[in-house]
Amino acid sequence: QVQLVESGGGLVQAGDSLRLSCAASGRTLSNYYMGWFRQGSGKEREFVAAISWGGANTYYADSVKGRFTISRDNAKNTVYLQMNSLKPEDTAVYYCAAKRVQTYDYWGQGTQVTVSS
Repeated sequence: QVQLVESGGGLVQAGDSLRLSCAASGRTLSNYYMGWFRQGSGKEREFVAAISWGGANTYYADSVKGRFTISRDNAKNTVYLQMNSLKPEDTAVYYCAAKRVQTYDYWGQGTQVTVSS
C-alpha cells in the first residue's frame, strides 16, 4: 500500500508557472511507475504525464508537451510536475498516481489548479 499526497496547486494567471509535488509514504517510491492526471469540471479524467521507475523515460500528453515537465526524486519519495506557460484550459484538479505494472492502483486526493485569463 502506498499513500500519495499532492500539493502545490493554486490560482495563477495565464502564462505563470506552478510546481506540483506528490509525496509518497508507505512504500519506496522507486518501486512505482508514476503518473499525473487531471480532471476539469464536467470533463473526464485525462492523462498528463508519466515517468518510469528510475526517471529515465517520460511521457506527456500532446496538450502539455513542451510546457510541463515530470520528474522524480526517489530519495525524497516525491514526484514533481513543473508546469510552465499555463493556460486557462489547464484548469483542473491534478492527481498523481502510482502503478507497479499495468494499472494505476494508488491515487492521491488531488490538488486544484486554476488558471485565470
